[in-house]
Amino acid sequence: MRPWLRITLGIVGVLLILTVVVWKTDLWVVQYEEPVPAWPYARPGAVPAPPKDTLTIMTWNIKFGGARIDFFFDCYGDRVWMTKEEVLHNLDGLLRKIRQVNPDILLVQELDIGSKRSAYVDMLRYIADSSGLSYAVYASQWHVRYLPKKDLGPINSGNAIFSRWPIDTAYRIPLPLVAAYPWWYRFFYLRRNLLVAHIPLPNRPDFWVINTHLEAYVPEPDSTRYFQLRILERFLDSLTAAGALWVAGGDFNTVPPGTKKLKDFDDNACKDVDPTFVADDYTREVEWLVPFYKKFHEAIPLEVYQAREQDFYSHTVNSRGWWNRRLDYLFSNGIWVEGLVHQDSTKGGLETFSLSDHAPVVGRLVVTSPAGR
Repeated sequence: MRPWLRITLGIVGVLLILTVVVWKTDLWVVQYEEPVPAWPYARPGAVPAPPKDTLTIMTWNIKFGGARIDFFFDCYGDRVWMTKEEVLHNLDGLLRKIRQVNPDILLVQELDIGSKRSAYVDMLRYIADSSGLSYAVYASQWHVRYLPKKDLGPINSGNAIFSRWPIDTAYRIPLPLVAAYPWWYRFFYLRRNLLVAHIPLPNRPDFWVINTHLEAYVPEPDSTRYFQLRILERFLDSLTAAGALWVAGGDFNTVPPGTKKLKDFDDNACKDVDPTFVADDYTREVEWLVPFYKKFHEAIPLEVYQAREQDFYSHTVNSRGWWNRRLDYLFSNGIWVEGLVHQDSTKGGLETFSLSDHAPVVGRLVVTSPAGR
């Protein structure tokens, strides 16, 4: 064998070994391939709240404290990182809304605890220490030691559940990755999950909360988001069969059945960069949530949404536009007595459009009646 060939093969072999080592040992990207315990936090000196007959439940994708800053990945701007002052200012805006709603249980998506892009602010502790929701658990969805793209650096971002009562068990269930992406892209990509928490309420010890943020951009004809929904559905079925009362919510990244506008939204700015890119086309997904509405209860009944759907839109990327589709939900096998998407001061009592690219969804759940329909 010629020397140059031997050297080349040796280099390739070393690179392959290093790739396997990095992939398998979480030295670069934490994989979370199996269910693992969630990371818990309790504010020092926290005292559980007294029993309540109804709970106010709130879910909110907070865009990692980015408010309406135009980041490069949305194709509206070129920002990569925030200063600590910007992050704390944005978090204080989120906290004003959280305190105004005064929820008993809060589900948060896109919460950072150690990311360069958000100045390494630990948002889990910050919200738990400042909101009155003193007990919390966290499940990472994107844990990269260093992301070289635009020097994004370390990222640790994921889902969190906050509560007025102690959380005695919490764990993270992994969801499948997008199969259509090449292996090297999936290696750095988000690890979607179900964050599951058991919160033994004083008057309802069999109470469970599930928070999730399902796949956002799925290239045709990949159906990863569909399979993620089916995993969530089966898990909720198992809780119902066990006689538990549960709430499941978050950013499902798909629209309710009967939605009229399914594509060509006015916030697909990336089409100006790449004309072939389509951020959101829900044409083939319009029935995907039908089993959830048939078997479970949503904070906003489907017939109410379908009668005037624009009143319940909860997302847009365009900071100069307005909410243009609904992606955020609160389901339960219990009974809701009220539900609302807090779009602005007329629908929720405080402006929210400037605080995130998602509006919070809030519902009031009865906890004293038996689980089930």
